[in-house]
Amino acid sequence: MASLDITKMWRDPGAPADSFYQVRPECTDVPKSKFRIKNGKTLSERKWRAAFSPEGYLDIGKTLGRIHRGGIHPSIRGEVWEFLLGCYDPKSSQAEREDIRQQRRTQYAILKEECRTMFPVIGSGRYITAPVITEDGDPILDPLVLQEAKAAKEAKEATSGASDDYEMVKEDDKRVIEWKLSLHQIGLDVARTDRSLVFYENQENLSKLWDILSVYAWFDKDVNYCQGMSDLCSPMIILLDDEADAFWCFERLMRRLRGNFRYTESSVGVESQLNNLASVTQVIDPKLHQHLDKLGGGDYLFAVRMLMVLFRREFSFCDSLYLWEMMWALEYDPDLFLTYEDPELAADKSEESKSKAKSRQVGKFERENMKNAGKAAEAPLPISVFLVASVLKDKSDKLLTEARGLDDVVKILNDVNGNLDAKKACTGAMKLHRKYLKKAANTHR
Repeated sequence: MASLDITKMWRDPGAPADSFYQVRPECTDVPKSKFRIKNGKTLSERKWRAAFSPEGYLDIGKTLGRIHRGGIHPSIRGEVWEFLLGCYDPKSSQAEREDIRQQRRTQYAILKEECRTMFPVIGSGRYITAPVITEDGDPILDPLVLQEAKAAKEAKEATSGASDDYEMVKEDDKRVIEWKLSLHQIGLDVARTDRSLVFYENQENLSKLWDILSVYAWFDKDVNYCQGMSDLCSPMIILLDDEADAFWCFERLMRRLRGNFRYTESSVGVESQLNNLASVTQVIDPKLHQHLDKLGGGDYLFAVRMLMVLFRREFSFCDSLYLWEMMWALEYDPDLFLTYEDPELAADKSEESKSKAKSRQVGKFERENMKNAGKAAEAPLPISVFLVASVLKDKSDKLLTEARGLDDVVKILNDVNGNLDAKKACTGAMKLHRKYLKKAANTHR
């Protein structure tokens, strides 16, 4: 009888995590999450706290393997993400991190106030979905926008007692025009982002998402705002209560992905990633690559969405968070914070990479790249490319036998929505990564 109990314990399917991200009852077509909170596998609050010294120094190596094996408990997900994304240095003390947090909150408040003076709906608890300006800088006097601006102005005067002299007049500053042009698109995207979640039934949460994206569009003058960014930002405000903390966590994520959103007259930002995907597929599955190329899909544009928003549409909300944290744990470099804060100093430490490659403070995927440094001609590719390649590899037989045109390719890949397993996808990506490195190294000998 005891042996049966032990077997049952080891086969415990775990507790579902959907209750942490409640879905509106009328949204019956939302896929159920496959992620389960499992004792001994999922990073728990107890294990997370135990990884810190009394002064607050984090032994992140104790957590990376566990995150890869079983994800992060939703109750601590936000604070763990801040480390995985490089908001904080694991070698910092609790006091040092608190100083950085307060400085960033102050910096965000200044940025937000700067935006509010240009457009008073920012920070008002409202958001807009109609255009506010023409490309020539002339104001668009949309009744709904005027109503929101007036309400925001009155609310400001009621709370602070100060008069707000904002007027909708012709704008001459090119950067301000570009920023204002983005505001209604941000509003349109906010209105349809993760609307199956109960969280976004609250107007305050919608306006918080709009505020963060609007402030980011002003902060990052090269990227501004592009569709898809709302899908990346949404989890941050759900996981982190403080708006400024959510903003900086999103900003760190964009450090990794902003290249995908940079557009020029001659190229699309994500184009380099698509080229990388083509190269990987050509090496690991040449027959499939040849077939896709023959169908006119050699540019791999059918995979844009997967790369741009990191599989947010292919997984349930909960499973996409699980996938992201596994990716970041596998890619983790303990010098990530330093790379963002002081790139020159981080570059000087690059010689330590060989010894670092053996460290358990480094993610498994990143360790493989470090070991391979110097053997391959190209710079290391992100794990997201191998995740998409893994999906293509998994659907290879179906694509080869059933796809007679690009519409068929898109349909076959759309069929994976809600049916993918995040853990299996990451495992598949790691296998393809090793295979790719081996073949690429042999090619360059």
